[in-house]
Amino acid sequence: MHAPPVSATHLPIGSDADLAQVRQHVRRIAADLGFGLVQQTKLVTAVSELARNTLVHGGGGHMEIIRLEECGVRRGLRLSFVDAGPGIRDIDLAMTDGYTSGDGLGLGLSGARRLVQEFALDSHPGRGTTVTITDWVSGVPSPRTGTP
Repeated sequence: MHAPPVSATHLPIGSDADLAQVRQHVRRIAADLGFGLVQQTKLVTAVSELARNTLVHGGGGHMEIIRLEECGVRRGLRLSFVDAGPGIRDIDLAMTDGYTSGDGLGLGLSGARRLVQEFALDSHPGRGTTVTITDWVSGVPSPRTGTP
């Protein structure tokens, strides 16, 4: 069961400067939510790959950030990368390690999928692509401050 969003933000993805802004924003929010350094690094790496795909293959678009909270205990982020580009004709092929439609290494989509807890891809030729990832704070909770 997913929790209702706590807050949502949209960031444009239309230039290399936007890519840097997106990465910095996600890292800051992940740290604020209590993601550990390794989990932050994995999440920002996935974000970097997906944002670059949005720019290069989708012609630009935006990222939607939704903070999630479940039962006041579980915290996470849902990030959607949305473009109105040409779409992906063969999703299975695009998700195969080593496949590239450009000059990259072919690890963007499949690599991003491995770095996060939830991954969904919706694409229609001629109508664009939306990739949504969700990651929850994991590991040992931080000690509480104040009275026990």
